[in-house]
Amino acid sequence: MSFPRWTLGNINGCRLQPLKNFSDARGWLAEIYREDELADFLHPVMAYVSMTHAGIARGPHAHDSQTDLFAFFSGSFRLYLWDNRPDSHTYGHRTTVDVGETNPVTVLIPPGVIHAYRNTGSTEAIVLNCPNRLYAGHHRQEPVDEIRYEDLNNPELMLD
Repeated sequence: MSFPRWTLGNINGCRLQPLKNFSDARGWLAEIYREDELADFLHPVMAYVSMTHAGIARGPHAHDSQTDLFAFFSGSFRLYLWDNRPDSHTYGHRTTVDVGETNPVTVLIPPGVIHAYRNTGSTEAIVLNCPNRLYAGHHRQEPVDEIRYEDLNNPELMLD
């Protein structure tokens, strides 16, 4: 599988938005998703939480039709994004950003954008995802919308 020659830069359609913490004596609250801030076709249809052990990576992978809405608020992660959409004006761009407890964000990742993250901290950390497609479709009866690149051992998609 061949990929474009990656260059550093922003990626069209990916949106990193700082999480605003509202704190009081009990702790804090941060809004992850608001219906009035996303186009209808991006509205989440499910949500899941995952824990990643220190030093472990998830991805790289992409989706044909699914948009992910990740919330990084715990631990320390390095997020990797590669625009592999030939029709995008940022095709061939890649970006890396450190996210988590010291930089809490939501990240909107459109279909075709390859993405991965690594827990760069020394403890387990939590990530929330609210995609706009059901995993394996209704009642888990459809093919999984996931293009996995983890096993390619491709230097163009290596995580540092």
